Amino acid sequence: MKIGFFHEGSGMGNQLHRYVATRVKAIDEGVPFAMIGKFKGSSFMDLQTCDTEYPVGKTIVDDNVEFIDGEFQGESVWKHRKNEVKEWLKVEPLNMPDDLCIIGFRGGEYVGVRELFLPYSYWDMAIEKVREINPNMRFEVHTDDVVTAQEFFPNFKCIHDIGLNWRFVRYAKYLIIANSSFFIFPSLLGEAKVIYAPEFWAGYNTGVWTTQNNKYDRFIYI
Repeated sequence: MKIGFFHEGSGMGNQLHRYVATRVKAIDEGVPFAMIGKFKGSSFMDLQTCDTEYPVGKTIVDDNVEFIDGEFQGESVWKHRKNEVKEWLKVEPLNMPDDLCIIGFRGGEYVGVRELFLPYSYWDMAIEKVREINPNMRFEVHTDDVVTAQEFFPNFKCIHDIGLNWRFVRYAKYLIIANSSFFIFPSLLGEAKVIYAPEFWAGYNTGVWTTQNNKYDRFIYI
């Protein structure tokens, strides 16, 4: 038996990484799985949270249960089951145009945290690179923090809607993303032609990789 936690205090991105790691491990080892806790994306993504008879959401005491906890952001955790993961995390598809680049901007609690909050220079550099591909490219910002996003992108439409945000990143043809776990799965599971991401990920402002798990083959780091 493999039991994972959603950790209701965590962001949706971290919840999904924990969910996928738990379910992949259960399949690989031929045992059932269950997830305990409230999933923040339930309004637009229907996750199967249990294939056991255990009372999910209640205290479980069983010597055969392994409680799984951690970040699990490394692609190696689930890449061998990418097709299954796509099915687990499926959402209503969107038909995205070729001349629209989606910007995944993280504000909120990142603002004021020097190690995490990305500067104007990162976004300016990424936008310039996209415009080298298509000078007529349009941009739309998907974010958890519209107020701060509008300070960075006064001429772009800024949207805060967790369901739309995840789906637009998932089906975008061109992407520029922040160093947030929220954007990892929709970026990697999609078919974007280009994905720009900050080099060193959470260590962008210090110039040091804080974790090797955030190195993804499909990301172009700048």
